[in-house]
Amino acid sequence: MFPVFDTHAHYTDARFEEEYPGGAGALLGELFSGCVGKIINVSVDTKNSLEVIAQAKKYEGMYAAVGVHPTEAHKETSLSEALSSLRRLLDGRAENRIVAIGEIGLDYHWEPVDRALQKEFFEAQLDLAEEYSLPVLIHDRDAHGDCFETVIRRPQLSGVFHSFSGSPEMARELVRRGWYISFSGVVTFKNAKNVRAVAASVPRERILLETDAPYLAPEPHRGKLNRSDYIVYSSETLAGVLGADADTVRRIAYENAERLFGK
Repeated sequence: MFPVFDTHAHYTDARFEEEYPGGAGALLGELFSGCVGKIINVSVDTKNSLEVIAQAKKYEGMYAAVGVHPTEAHKETSLSEALSSLRRLLDGRAENRIVAIGEIGLDYHWEPVDRALQKEFFEAQLDLAEEYSLPVLIHDRDAHGDCFETVIRRPQLSGVFHSFSGSPEMARELVRRGWYISFSGVVTFKNAKNVRAVAASVPRERILLETDAPYLAPEPHRGKLNRSDYIVYSSETLAGVLGADADTVRRIAYENAERLFGK
C-alpha cells in the first residue's frame, strides 16, 4: 500500500485523550508504524500553536501549521498580540517544523458571527504567509464568496482550501490560480454528491487528502473518532470518481502535498 500523507489533522484535540486508549501518543505511534507517512498537525489559536509544535517535534513524519481559526479569533487578547506570538514561532519555523499557516479563513455558520473581526484576522495572517513565503490552509464554511474574493486579490499566495465544500466552478477557478483542493472523509458520505462532483472536476495534480481528525470520519466510521489511516476510505471513494485505483490516488495526493509543503 502506498503511504498516506494527511495534510490536515488536529492531534492535540482533547478527544484523543478521552476516546483512544493511551491518547494521541499511542495512536500516533501506531499510525507511523503503519501506513501513515506524514501528517500536518494544525493549530486553532496561538496557545494551541505551541502545543501543535511540541507534538510535531516528537515524530519524524509530523509537521506543524500555526494560526488562528476564524471561530477562535474573539478569544485572542488582541490581533497585535496574536501576530506577535505567531511571528516568534515563524522566526524559528525550521526548528519548529512549521510548513504552513493555518488553519485560517472565514466561518459564517455559527451565530452570532463577528465578520469584521474574522476578516481582520484572516487578512493579517495572509500578510504573514506572504512575508514568510508559506502556504496557507484555508477554512471556508458558509463563506465561499468572501474567502474566494479575499485570496484572489493575492496572486502570490499558495495553499489549499481544506475539506472543500464549494462548487466545481469555484474549485476550477482556484486551481487555475494555483491553489490545491483537499478532500476529507466527507467525500465518502452518501449525501456528498457535490463534493464528489468537485473531485471529478479538479486536475489530479491539485488534489490533496486529509482527515481533519478527530472530526469528519469517513464511512463506515462516520461519527466516530477519526484518524489518519482512515484516508484509505476516502482514497477508495476518490478512486471510483477518478477512474484510478486507490493506491494511485494516495500516491498522487502524497506527491502533491510534498510539492506544496516542501516536505
